[in-house]
Amino acid sequence: METLRDILEAAAHGVFPPADGATTVVAQHSPRDAGVLSFTAHSVIFTDEDPRWVREALAAVDCDPLAAALNPAFLAAFMARTGRRTETVDALLAGSPLPGGPPLALTEIEDAGHPRIVYARGRRDDVRVWTADGGVLVVGRGVGGRLEVSVEVDETARHRGLGRLLVTAARHLVTEPLWAQVAPGNARSVRAFQAAGYRAVGAEALLLAP
Repeated sequence: METLRDILEAAAHGVFPPADGATTVVAQHSPRDAGVLSFTAHSVIFTDEDPRWVREALAAVDCDPLAAALNPAFLAAFMARTGRRTETVDALLAGSPLPGGPPLALTEIEDAGHPRIVYARGRRDDVRVWTADGGVLVVGRGVGGRLEVSVEVDETARHRGLGRLLVTAARHLVTEPLWAQVAPGNARSVRAFQAAGYRAVGAEALLLAP
């Protein structure tokens, strides 16, 4: 049986579910993460809820079936059913690892009590955090066990290309594909990831445990 991890690993290497207008329902990889992945003309819903309920809820949404899985009406029903919440529908990007060292100086934080590490561990496993002059880089295992990256740039360090350097640096620190979830409205961040060689894979609505 195909798993969420199988689907993500294939997508990271450019192999996507068939563009057939269908929806695949798979079990959650962990109790922490449920949600929706949207690829070209194919959706994947990862949940431990009854697949029959998922398909009935999708069929009840009054919209183009291709858009049903990320339609607000379905997401609201999904959240009500599971008692979860969501923040936004993110663009999903992926980047392959790069050889050599990162393009800027990084210092790893090893203090488990550091606020940034504590926050990141609420959403990811195996979290590692580095600081640079004016920014922070976080890598950890999130949805489906995939390796995810996020960055923060200080207000005073913006508009200098630091975000692009940080997300590029992340690709030099890993040995497997790296994933990023970016709010589509955050055009500056989207451009930084694209300039660093990350490619658009799809969209995602992550439902967070209460």
